Amino acid sequence: MTRTELTDVRTAERRTALVSGAGIAGPALAYWLVRHGYAVTVVEKADAPRAGGYPIDVRGTALEVVRKMGILPRLREAHIDLRRLTFLNGDGSEVTSLHPHSVTGGVAEHDLEVPRGELTDALYTAARDDVEFVFNDSIDTLDQSGHGVDVTFRGGGERTFDVVVGADGMHSRTRRLVFGPEEQFHRYLGYCFAVFTMPNTFALSHETIMWNTPGRAAALYATGDGDDVHAFLNFARPEPPFDAFAAPEAQQDLVTEVFADAGWEVPGMLAAMRDADDVFFDAVSQIRMPRWSGGRVALVGDAAYAPSFLTGQGTSLALVGAYMLAGSLADRDHAAGFTAYERDTRKFVTAGQGLVGEGGATLFPTTEQALEQRNSSLRSLGTMPPSEGRPAHTVLTLPEFASTI
Repeated sequence: MTRTELTDVRTAERRTALVSGAGIAGPALAYWLVRHGYAVTVVEKADAPRAGGYPIDVRGTALEVVRKMGILPRLREAHIDLRRLTFLNGDGSEVTSLHPHSVTGGVAEHDLEVPRGELTDALYTAARDDVEFVFNDSIDTLDQSGHGVDVTFRGGGERTFDVVVGADGMHSRTRRLVFGPEEQFHRYLGYCFAVFTMPNTFALSHETIMWNTPGRAAALYATGDGDDVHAFLNFARPEPPFDAFAAPEAQQDLVTEVFADAGWEVPGMLAAMRDADDVFFDAVSQIRMPRWSGGRVALVGDAAYAPSFLTGQGTSLALVGAYMLAGSLADRDHAAGFTAYERDTRKFVTAGQGLVGEGGATLFPTTEQALEQRNSSLRSLGTMPPSEGRPAHTVLTLPEFASTI
């Protein structure tokens, strides 16, 4: 038997996995599955890995995951050195200005904040040589049987895989196909937001400025000295505006209505939103599920346990969850592997999701009293003692899984 024939046989003997989504959890999972003996295909509805996007945090245990992947040096190079976070009153006067770590709990020279596009490209680059990536396509149907999962694609193809994993975000189609409508797992947290880029006419550099009135917040976030800043508008709302989710014009009308009488720089932000081509609007929510797998299909990242940006843990949960899922499948069948994944990862996920109350209270008070209490606490942060206990983003120590390559 020639070397080529031997390689073909070994490939044929490998278990196969389809991963839906090429954001953060998907490529990370693919990278680790390959190292545990799987032949992996990643399908992504976009035509390329997503560039741009709001900066994201990589903290605690997730730093060990990216170190093991060999991409930590690149991410350190891309680290955003945010130096100042300024809070403003409704009239634009300053409440206080402090280092962001005082609010986020980050650790200087350890935790990372990077452009989302930088992380997605680093993950894709790490995985692409060993993984089949299929862009401009997505899963249409799933049919599970004893021998595998029969998948039809919207592009017209049909294939069978040993396992399928949904890494396709909070509004996961994979989850809907296997577990049912999103509403049963969607925990709305009482806010909606819009984020977009706009010209940096404010000469901001390495800083965030946040304006608050009860139930409303506007922020300008400069990751460096560039020509653009990230603009952010957040508002409290008792129920999600379902009618607006599928209609970009309705989303912008709603945001404009909510902030119509706002001061500071908000009128200019509303005008810039109308001109922006990258507006992202959504509800602030979590996904909470009693189980993350069904048969031969599992979920990872936001599809399984979106924690919301209020926790600062979404990226870290996705990276750690991908590592744990792949390792749990390494030397087990799919049923035992999925069980181990949930057993060994859920405590970490629960701790991360549990931070939501802290984030909402700090950034988006909804009453005048709560806002004044928040501002008073912020002014005294420099003299407050450090919190006790182990930070949520470090409650899991990564196990070592044996690699097959």
